[in-house]
Amino acid sequence: MKLFLHVAVSLAAFGLYFSPVRAQQHSDAIRLNQIGFYPAAPKVAVVVSDEADAFEVKDAKTGKTVLKGKLGNVRTSQHSGKHTRLADFSGLRKPGSYVIEIAGLGRSARLNIGKQVHRDVAKAALKGFYYQRASIDLPEKYAGKWARLAGHPDNKVLVHASAVSDGRPENTLIASTRGWYDAGDYNKYIVNSGITMGTLLSLYEDYPLYFEDFNTNIPESDNGVPDLLDEVVWNLRWMLTMQDPVDGGVYHKLTNPRFDGMIMPVAAKNPRYVVQKGTAATLDLVAVMAQASRIFKNFNNKFPGLSDSCTTAAVKGWRWAEKHPAVMYNQDAMNKQFDPDVVTGAYGDRSVKDEWIWAACEMYASTGKPEYIKDIDLELQQPMALPTWSQVKTLGYYTLLRSAKKLKLPAEQSGLLRKSVLNYSDQLLVDLEKQPYNTVMGKIAKDYAWGSSSVAANQGIALLKAHRLTKDQKYINAALGNLDYLLGRNATGYCFLTGSGSKRVMHPHQRLSIADGIVDPIPGLLSGGPNPGQQDKCAGYPNKFADESFTDNECSYASNEIAINWNAPFVYLAAALEASMK
Repeated sequence: MKLFLHVAVSLAAFGLYFSPVRAQQHSDAIRLNQIGFYPAAPKVAVVVSDEADAFEVKDAKTGKTVLKGKLGNVRTSQHSGKHTRLADFSGLRKPGSYVIEIAGLGRSARLNIGKQVHRDVAKAALKGFYYQRASIDLPEKYAGKWARLAGHPDNKVLVHASAVSDGRPENTLIASTRGWYDAGDYNKYIVNSGITMGTLLSLYEDYPLYFEDFNTNIPESDNGVPDLLDEVVWNLRWMLTMQDPVDGGVYHKLTNPRFDGMIMPVAAKNPRYVVQKGTAATLDLVAVMAQASRIFKNFNNKFPGLSDSCTTAAVKGWRWAEKHPAVMYNQDAMNKQFDPDVVTGAYGDRSVKDEWIWAACEMYASTGKPEYIKDIDLELQQPMALPTWSQVKTLGYYTLLRSAKKLKLPAEQSGLLRKSVLNYSDQLLVDLEKQPYNTVMGKIAKDYAWGSSSVAANQGIALLKAHRLTKDQKYINAALGNLDYLLGRNATGYCFLTGSGSKRVMHPHQRLSIADGIVDPIPGLLSGGPNPGQQDKCAGYPNKFADESFTDNECSYASNEIAINWNAPFVYLAAALEASMK
């Protein structure tokens, strides 16, 4: 078990260093974004106490008081009944380092005000994907003290009995190298890669200029391609290997029959399989390949033929899905029919309507052919659904809105798309001023699902989309509030991004961080966050309150695991805010 130390983690992997945390104790009753604030943006700390009504902001170096204020009215948590009050110091705009001091409670952790204040955490979160790479050594030059030998070459993967086809009988050996480890385990799942890749590719499409100098010190850096896209390519090339070249269907996942133990990748030697093809996996691949094809068309000199390969894969996958419109992955049923049993993450789904919508929208945007969506019900009369791995249709909405002018969408259709995003975002803003942490995240207990941190990040993305549609500052301020939530302004007091903050996650449920013998976990990984389901039955949960159901413990896969589909929206939120906050 690693010791919980409030230490400064050196992100030597790309030359970034967070300021050392002073040895003095800070008050856990004062919750705030532990990374910092933009000069002209709202600045709020939350005080969890009934015993104070005034605060001071002091210069961290000189101790001089630079601002005094009264705490806001008492707010009551709908989850725990606890009282909070806001310390609003938005009037302080001078760049520098400060602390908040409250009589009887003490001082906050140091806070910083400055431009590009979240650039380092955005880079760290993108670099988190590099640390999740399979099939490659991570040398010290790029990985710092988290350097490791390659594991899971995946050049001799077995075709599972559930996945046989003409030319690929049971136990055929195929190569399926590269890709990212999905979460705390070492398997690779197409369905979860789908939303992850769609989010990262959309980030590039929305803010391409921002990534021209966004260097994360990976082996591909300085190759004339944005590091965001270089990282995406590592997983994109793996995804291409998961398509049956004969019929175009896509394997659901590449996996051990059972999870590896808490060992390093190089020590993992168990056989790995590709398992059953399914409609969800195939359509997720179609959507990703269609989107990638239009992006990498502009980098054909750097990646010759990649765009064409993506187009070919997308078309073949679409044709397979037309012939197999609803082949569902049911792991229990599969295990009753085929051996060996597979008991790793199922990523099973009950409906593929949303995958059809996403794939159709991406194919339409890439080809300009309206026949891809003419027979698809886009479900625009329904309330917008926040993207998750099992509900991806909104990714298609975002793409149609981005491409509306180019595609010359009918006014009625574009109007409904716009209304869908704005109605969702406006609903998030209702009663914001009453929320205990002044965030749209956590208004309802349902926000605290498994991977609640990704709920906060994806809400932030929706708000940023609303801002792009309207230029209304209220949306960007609310999105910034959700980033504040992820970085410490929450009911747990934790900054949920490893390697960052004054109260940081030190014991994520992730095999690499558990097995490497290094005190500090791998940086730049987003912890799942509060989950009142507490399915892991791990010790250490403080209570059953929805917003506090978190424990920084290696055994807590329900609240403290990491996952690529959680990291991706964090990268989007932090980087998009950086691109937007001039």
